[in-house]
Amino acid sequence: MENSIAYTVPAWVPEGAQRYLAHTEAGRSIRDLARGAGCHASTILRQIRRIEMRRDDPLVDAALQSLAEAHFPPIEGQPSALAEDVSDADGFDDEALRVLRRLCESGAVLAVAEDMDKAVVVRDGGLGGSTRTAVVDCAIAQALALKDWISCDKPGRISRYHITAAGRSAFSRLLAEAENRARADNDRGFAEAQTPFAAQHRTMADKTVEAGPGERPRRVRYNAAESPLIALARRRDRDGKPFLDEALVRAGERLREDFELAQMGPHVTQNWDQFLTGGGRGGFAPDAHVGEGPSDARNRVAYALADLGPGLSDVALRCCCYLEGLELAERRMGWSARSGKIVLRIALQRLKRHYDEAADRDRMIG
Repeated sequence: MENSIAYTVPAWVPEGAQRYLAHTEAGRSIRDLARGAGCHASTILRQIRRIEMRRDDPLVDAALQSLAEAHFPPIEGQPSALAEDVSDADGFDDEALRVLRRLCESGAVLAVAEDMDKAVVVRDGGLGGSTRTAVVDCAIAQALALKDWISCDKPGRISRYHITAAGRSAFSRLLAEAENRARADNDRGFAEAQTPFAAQHRTMADKTVEAGPGERPRRVRYNAAESPLIALARRRDRDGKPFLDEALVRAGERLREDFELAQMGPHVTQNWDQFLTGGGRGGFAPDAHVGEGPSDARNRVAYALADLGPGLSDVALRCCCYLEGLELAERRMGWSARSGKIVLRIALQRLKRHYDEAADRDRMIG
């Protein structure tokens, strides 16, 4: 029973991948795995063959190689980057929710380059332009590919991954669980009994739209996975022009990108709630109580929000960074209904001017 040494892999690894590693790395026979799983040997064989065929995917191959090195080493060694980055189930769920949310947006792909430590989510903005909406550790991207939540049709020097049906289903589940946890933390009384019925495990939601005189109210379907900026960019004003043009959307996405970069690292030490209504803005110092992490990104976010000032910085932080819906932001800030989108557009116009002025200051003379 030398091959029955207790090798353990993280709980997030799919069952088929666990059996594949146990067979190829630990040397357990297919019949032995079938007896332990209580199924026919042909079932185990199909799972192993399916994982083997998926090794043409660079992320899947890298994930299996990292897991093999970390949990099935010939001699004791250091755990791989994949084992270190996604060993925490809660941390992986949070990262997966963040990335899948972005991939649910129309025209979004996860771009992975060879020999790079980071991947990026890029959204096609039309007219040949694209916007980077998220930065992802390659270890997280490998885990998403291994779980079959993202897939690549044509691997290459730069591989582009799309979200799969399994990924959308996983996003719905993770989103519902996050909302349930938030409600359980905020509500009182019968919160535990109500939470299983929240969100209904779906990304599509209903919203009642008020009708004009003599018309019936109608319900509109909208994607809860989209950021408020994407939803507003599809709306039209009275002149038929987009309510938010591409330049304003890029300004909001740039703020969110810096916001995400500012929180990368072992611990999230920055308290952005000081910028919200009622917080102590006056005593804020960008580098206060921060020992590690990309300080430049923190400073850019801090300067941008400080330039916007009270009110505008609140709605920009909530809608661009926290991805709160306009209705929720209006309710939490005590604003009248349908006023949030006007304030958000003003905030984005001011934010765009801030970035334009910063670019002019940094531009070298000559």
